[in-house]
Amino acid sequence: MGSGQAAAARVFAEYCRHSYAKPLVFVLALLPFLYLLWAAAFDQLGANPAEALVRATGDWTLRMLCVVLAVTPLRVLTSSPALTRFRRILGLFVYFYALLHLLSYSGFDMAFDLGDIARDIVKRPFILVGFVAFVLLTSLALTSFNRAIKALGGRNWQRLHRAVYGVAGLAILHFFWMRAGKNDFAEVAVYAAVLMALLGWRLWRWLHNKG
Repeated sequence: MGSGQAAAARVFAEYCRHSYAKPLVFVLALLPFLYLLWAAAFDQLGANPAEALVRATGDWTLRMLCVVLAVTPLRVLTSSPALTRFRRILGLFVYFYALLHLLSYSGFDMAFDLGDIARDIVKRPFILVGFVAFVLLTSLALTSFNRAIKALGGRNWQRLHRAVYGVAGLAILHFFWMRAGKNDFAEVAVYAAVLMALLGWRLWRWLHNKG
């Protein structure tokens, strides 16, 4: 790392430690939701608002998942341990947008009919995959707090939270199958490439440290 890059990394690390950094991350992560609320209130979601909300909340779930998985590589590459303090709040926002995605599908597509939803999960593989990913995310969200970490023990908690890698794979598969009907895979390829790069970095680092 050159002297300029090192200086930039030090400045970045210093900003991460400020007291306003966490509230700023919270507001930035909430902005997509606020935009969707505004767009829905002022009829700015296009000809099919329901489909737009289902798609947008799914897209933001994937984006937030990418951001969460980028925290550790960014922390290592910039020597900014303070970045770790944002991981929990970002992870909870992944769950928040996934919950909005599920509620949008359940309400707009299925009118909250639990029987129809259950049949749809069994009948359509991409719905099943998405539902399994949501169940895994729920387990991660419910155990993201200090009391749960203490109850599980640090090692068991870490093992459980490695399920985020499975969530990433299931999320891409869900998106792929959803787009297969339209034969439109451009966005799928972008998200898959980003997630593969982030997970590949972790694998490379694990192999490097093991060696």
